[in-house]
Amino acid sequence: MTLYETIFTRRSVRKFDMNSLDETYLAEIQEALDAAPQLPWQSASFEIVYANELRGGFGPYAILAYADDNDGAKLNIGYTLQHMDLYLQSKGYGSIWCGAASPKDPGDDYRILLNFGKTNVPPRAGENDFKRKKITDISNEDNAIARAARLAPSAVNLQPWKLNFSDGKVTVISNVRGFGRLIPGKLHMFDLGIVLKHVELAIKHEGKTIKSITPTKEGGALAVEVAYRD
Repeated sequence: MTLYETIFTRRSVRKFDMNSLDETYLAEIQEALDAAPQLPWQSASFEIVYANELRGGFGPYAILAYADDNDGAKLNIGYTLQHMDLYLQSKGYGSIWCGAASPKDPGDDYRILLNFGKTNVPPRAGENDFKRKKITDISNEDNAIARAARLAPSAVNLQPWKLNFSDGKVTVISNVRGFGRLIPGKLHMFDLGIVLKHVELAIKHEGKTIKSITPTKEGGALAVEVAYRD
């Protein structure tokens, strides 16, 4: 299953087989993590650790993300770890974003983690299994890119973003309102990176070429403009 196809079947898994993975499988996951793309203007570091190295969390393993404490860095982490979230589930593993857990010795540059491991929890059957906002609530157009974006996970399922399509580009805009402003640690910045990954995969699936991914501002809010061509 491709990463794009996995968008329509992924789920956040909270029940795991806590047994260790074969070292061969862990090596494959590490190789995928080392190759996972990051945004061109940012750089984060990632490591795989065992559950006994964490406070809280769900699965037997976690990918820890480290970077500077700013919005752009968090956006990049969301983008990269969502690549791994989809990769893991495309290979039959379970995974879940976990903002409440942390390493026992986090350090100043620790930001967030993604739990993963074996699971018997089945994937979703398809798009209708998701509880999400209507397309019209998150996008000015109803198309394949917006439908993939709609299924992106987010903190407490707030979907704090808007998509604005215009000729040859889509702008992904942070749209945090009401209760979302109370989310600790500005988790919505990770959310913006997560949905950006879904947007990118959908654009490529549609046979288009991405020309650029550029941070910008929209009405004072952080945004990312993705330009593409047929």
